[in-house]
Amino acid sequence: MKHAILGLTLFSLLSFVLPEKRKIKIFLAGDSTMSIKETKAFPETGWGMPFVYFWDSTVTVVNRAKNGRSTKTFLSEGLWTSITNEVNGGDYVFIQFGHNDEAKEKGERYATPDTFRMNLSRFIKETREKGATPVLFTPVSRRKFDTSGTAVETHKEYSAYVKEVATNESVLLIDLDTKSRELYQQFGKGDSKLLFLQLKPGEHPNYPDGKEDNTHFNELGARLIAQLVLKEIKSLIPDLAGRVVVPVKK
Repeated sequence: MKHAILGLTLFSLLSFVLPEKRKIKIFLAGDSTMSIKETKAFPETGWGMPFVYFWDSTVTVVNRAKNGRSTKTFLSEGLWTSITNEVNGGDYVFIQFGHNDEAKEKGERYATPDTFRMNLSRFIKETREKGATPVLFTPVSRRKFDTSGTAVETHKEYSAYVKEVATNESVLLIDLDTKSRELYQQFGKGDSKLLFLQLKPGEHPNYPDGKEDNTHFNELGARLIAQLVLKEIKSLIPDLAGRVVVPVKK
């Protein structure tokens, strides 16, 4: 009888100490560096693809990022509406744009600095109106090194606009531009190619003529970028940190 009472007491204490976590969704809004790829594009991999595997059962990652999208086309094509129609209180929306917004030569995608800032502010406002938490990301860096072997900025202006909006709107910011460049620097000018869609002719059936791409990641690169994001989450967002199921190296 004593054992039964003790067992019930311990069960009650555990139930009190370990309340069930509410289920949430993390929505990803962004471009090709984050998006899910078609089989014909492999080994190209968006960092949002491995990102889904690092969470416990209370988290569902909904990746709405899409190749070639800017804040401008993400709105005009209804991709943003697909998020606001589904997002609920307690969810998170991760917002990473800049690659295509800054492309002046692609008029349908290009967003002027004012339009870019305005669109980001709209994303933040409409996310908050649903009771969800917006998180801004600077655009992940392209791979570029100077003659001294230093990884250099490739989104200087548009990363600055993201930081400006984050400050003005008091929103969480993950500076993925800086963090990704630090990663490339660790690998160095030559070995950093191992993170990108860099293939010799005949090396992969999807790219018989080879590929030299310093923007899009392969599977290794996407996973390491996702791990950078997770590391930032662990220090910035306690609610999400407790739901990560893999260790992130410091």
